[in-house]
Amino acid sequence: MSKQKTLGLSLLVMLLWGSLFPTVKLGFAAFSVVSTGDILLFAGVRFLICGALITAFAFFKDKRSFGAIPSSLLPVLLSGFFAIVLHYACTYGGLSLTASGKTAILKQVGALLYVLCAPLFFRNEKFTVGKLVGVLLGFLGVIAMNYTPGGGVTLGLGEVLILLASLCTVAANVISKRLFERVDPITATGVSQLFGGAVLTAVGLLMGGGLQAARADALPILLYILAASSVSYCLWYRILKESSLSGLFIVKFAEPLFSCLIGALLLKENILDPRYLIAFLLIGGGITVANGLPRRRGK
Repeated sequence: MSKQKTLGLSLLVMLLWGSLFPTVKLGFAAFSVVSTGDILLFAGVRFLICGALITAFAFFKDKRSFGAIPSSLLPVLLSGFFAIVLHYACTYGGLSLTASGKTAILKQVGALLYVLCAPLFFRNEKFTVGKLVGVLLGFLGVIAMNYTPGGGVTLGLGEVLILLASLCTVAANVISKRLFERVDPITATGVSQLFGGAVLTAVGLLMGGGLQAARADALPILLYILAASSVSYCLWYRILKESSLSGLFIVKFAEPLFSCLIGALLLKENILDPRYLIAFLLIGGGITVANGLPRRRGK
């Protein structure tokens, strides 16, 4: 894929992922999600269904792609453990205690850590001034969205869980990047999500979790979550196979921006907050600098 197409698809994934934070908050209310068991079951059902759909799609698309699964089963399961089990147990737990926009913002800490340490994971990852500037601009955008005049920075249980989830994201993407050298991205995504969803569902049920549609919009909310999850993960891992992880993690700074904007629409927050405009300029600038400014062709 060209850099422009990669960037465009990456931003589409960030839009879908950003929309899921406020949508999941709506899902908590629509399905009367209250206890820890409810939270884990909600996450488990989401990925159990998504994993089944993606796995079925991969099978009918090219069933030969499953031939590489047995020899790569451990990294596939590790990917599911970090990307789904640990990541979403922490994310959903934190989301139940924290605003959706703040949740998306805090998750970008992992991107900052990865971009600075990328050369330790992959030989082809090079540290550049552009990436450093992009990270700093993106992180300033994250801070701008969360800035409160006269307020300090305090971390409660929700914030700590989200920071742990961001570290799980880094681990999952490092494992997946290596995994996709041997296994088709869509096939690996489906199997890892199916595994992760099954684990979360089992743990949620063991903890006494249950789901009850308490509102008329419960089913449409769930269908959107399933569709956005399936499409976004397939696109992301397809991009991940061919692209620089550090460059993709820079683009992830757009995720909290979309989350805040969509959260303002769905959760009735103040969409005219000037922090959003400042964050948009900073994050947009960071993405542009980190991915290289467009070069003019010679005459």
